[in-house]
Amino acid sequence: MSPIYLRGYPQKLYSCSVRLLTWEFLMKMKATLKYLAGIAGPSGYGSKSTAEQVTQDCLLSVPSPLTAIITGATSGIGAETAKVLAKRGVRIIIPARDLKKATKVKEIIQKECPNAEIILLEIDLSSFASIQRFCSEFLSLGMPLHILINNAGKYSQKLEFSEDKIEMSFATNYLGHFLLTEMLLGKMIETASDTGIQGRIVNVSSVIHNWVKRDNFCFNKMLNPKSYNGTLAYAQTKLANILHAKELSRQLEARKANVTINSVHPGIVKTGIIRDHKGFITDSLYFMASKLLKSTSQGAATTCYVALSGKVAEASGRYFADCNESHCSTLANDEIEARNLWNQTRALIHKQFVQP
Repeated sequence: MSPIYLRGYPQKLYSCSVRLLTWEFLMKMKATLKYLAGIAGPSGYGSKSTAEQVTQDCLLSVPSPLTAIITGATSGIGAETAKVLAKRGVRIIIPARDLKKATKVKEIIQKECPNAEIILLEIDLSSFASIQRFCSEFLSLGMPLHILINNAGKYSQKLEFSEDKIEMSFATNYLGHFLLTEMLLGKMIETASDTGIQGRIVNVSSVIHNWVKRDNFCFNKMLNPKSYNGTLAYAQTKLANILHAKELSRQLEARKANVTINSVHPGIVKTGIIRDHKGFITDSLYFMASKLLKSTSQGAATTCYVALSGKVAEASGRYFADCNESHCSTLANDEIEARNLWNQTRALIHKQFVQP
C-alpha cells in the first residue's frame, strides 16, 4: 500500500490537502513579506507607518478638544499614543498607579506640546475598588469622554494574585478594563449623543491570542489557575479583550449608541529586552529579529488610527493590525463564547462589588 493510504487519505483528498497546505504557506509568506516591506493595505497605511503619520488628517473635521482616557500611558506605546493624541489637540487623561512616572510623561509631552492638556489620576487596574475611585473622580470633573483606550498590560512570569484574590494578569488586563469600560460607558454614550461625535473604545490585544485553544479558555481557571504558565495566561487575557469588544459592540449596536469598540494588535515593539539579549545570540539572528520588530511610534500607529480615523467610523467589533482590518482566531470570533464570557464577568462583578 502506498504511503498515501497508510495516512488514511484517499489519493484525491490527500492531493487536495497538500494543495491547501501549500496555499496557506504561500499566503503566510506573502503576508510576512508584505509586513517586512511595510506595504500599505486598504487604509493607505502598513506595518511601517507611524502614529504621527496616521493621525495627520484625522481631526480636520472634528471640533476640539476631544477627551481621551489612555491606560498604561506611563511608558511604551501607551506613552507614545498619549503624546501623538495630545499633538492632535486631544485632552489626555492618564490613569496611573505610579504618579511619578506619569508626571515625567506629562513633562515630556508638554515640552513638545506646550499647550497640551494632560490630567493625571491614580488607579490600580488590578483593584476593583481603585477603579471605582478613579471613575468617581473622573466623572466628578464634569468632562466629556470621547475616547477610551484600554492599553495597559501586565505579564507575570510567576503566579500572583490581586487584592481581590484574582490571578494578576487576568485581573489587570481583562477584568480591570472590563469594569473601567462599564463604569465609563454611560458617559461615553451621553457625550456622543450631546456632541454628535462618535465615541471610540479601543482594546489593545495581541496576535498571541491565536495561541489559546478552546480547552484552555475556562473562566474559573483563569481566575484561579491550578497550574500556571505566564505566556498562556497573558494570551488568554488578550483573547478575552477581543471577545469583550465583540460582545460590547453587539450591545451598543442594539442600543443604537453612537459608540464603537474595536481591538488592535500593535505589533511586537523594540524594547530594551531585545538589546540586552543581543550578546546571547548571533549578530545575524539579531539582525533578522530586529526587522520583525516595530519602533514605539510604529507600535502606537494602529491604536491611534482606530481611535481617530474617519475611515473606521463604520467599524465596530473588528480586529485591526498594521492599521488595517485583520483576521483574529476562530475562537475570538465566536459570538457564543463572547456572550458567555460577558455574562460570567458581569456575574462576578455584581456578586462581589457594589456598582454605582
